[in-house]
Amino acid sequence: MDTRQLIEDTASKIFTDHCDKALLDRCEQGDFAEDLWQQIIANGFHQLGDAASGTTPADIFAFLKVCGRFAVPLPMAELLLGHSWAVAQLAPCEGLVSIGRQHGKQAIQVPWGRRAQRVFGVAENSQVVCVADAPVCVQEGSNMAAEARDTIELGPDTQQITLSDDPFAQMALARTNLMAGTLQSTLDLGLQFAAEREQFGRSISKFQAIQHSLAVVAAEVAAAQRAADAGVDALGTDRFIAEVAASKARVGEAVGIVAEQVHQVHGAMGFTHEHRLHHFTRRLWAWRDEWGNETHWQRVLGARIAGLGADQAWGFIATRG
Repeated sequence: MDTRQLIEDTASKIFTDHCDKALLDRCEQGDFAEDLWQQIIANGFHQLGDAASGTTPADIFAFLKVCGRFAVPLPMAELLLGHSWAVAQLAPCEGLVSIGRQHGKQAIQVPWGRRAQRVFGVAENSQVVCVADAPVCVQEGSNMAAEARDTIELGPDTQQITLSDDPFAQMALARTNLMAGTLQSTLDLGLQFAAEREQFGRSISKFQAIQHSLAVVAAEVAAAQRAADAGVDALGTDRFIAEVAASKARVGEAVGIVAEQVHQVHGAMGFTHEHRLHHFTRRLWAWRDEWGNETHWQRVLGARIAGLGADQAWGFIATRG
C-alpha cells in the first residue's frame, strides 16, 4: 500500500468513527469538534506535506478530498497549508492555525479565527503572506453552512513570509478539492435515497427521470474530480494559476448542477434539517464563493489565454507543456 492510499484509508476510518450528523449539528450551534481535532493531531495529519513526514504537498489535497466526503467541521485546509507554509520560515505553532483574506490590517473570513493561535492573511495577486501569532478576534461570524468565519486583527507585530506558489491560488485549490469530495458524497446520498425510496410499488431509481438526473450528477462529479486533480498536478509549475482557475471554475459550475439535481431526487425530504443532505449542499454553496467564485477565475483564465496571443492560445489549451 502506498503512502497516499494509507493516508486516505486511515482518514476515512477516523472520520467514519467520529464525524457523524450529531457532530455536524453540534458544530453548527458553535461547538468546536475537540475530540476529532485531537484525533487529527494524534495521527499526525497536521504534518501532511512536510518533507520530514515523508509526504508531499499533493498528499494535502488528497486528504482534503476525504475531508470533503465527510463534511469535516474543522479548518483542515487552513491547518495543513498554514503548517506547510510555516515549516521553513517560522517557529512551530502547536495550536490551531487558520488562514483568511487580508483586508487592510485585518484578516477576514478566517475559519475558527476565535480559537486560532496563528493566523495567515492572504492578499490576491501577492506571494507575500502576513502572519499573526496570538491574534485578536474582533468579530465572530459564519458562512452559509454555519461554519465559523471570523475577522482577526493582524496587529503591529505581524510578520511577513514569501511563498513560491501563489497562496491565494493554493487556498482556491484547497476549496476545489474539498468540494470535489463533497460532490462525491452528494452523489452517493442521491443514489442511496433513490434505491431506498419507493413509489407505486417500486424503487424510484427505476424511473427514467430519476435515472437521467443521477446520470447528469455522475457526469458532473466525474468532471469535478478530474478538474481538481489537474490543479494538483500543476503544483510548482508555471501553469499553476491557470490550472487552478480552470479547476475552481469547473468545480463551482458542477456544484450548482449537482446540488439542484440531488435535491430534486430527494424531494421535500432533502430540505429537512433531519436529513444529512443539507450538511453537504450548504458547504458546497458556501465554498464555491470562497477564494474566488467561477466568474473570478474565469476572468483570470481568460486574461491568461488572451495575453498569449492568437498564435499560442491553442497550444496552451491543447497541451500540458
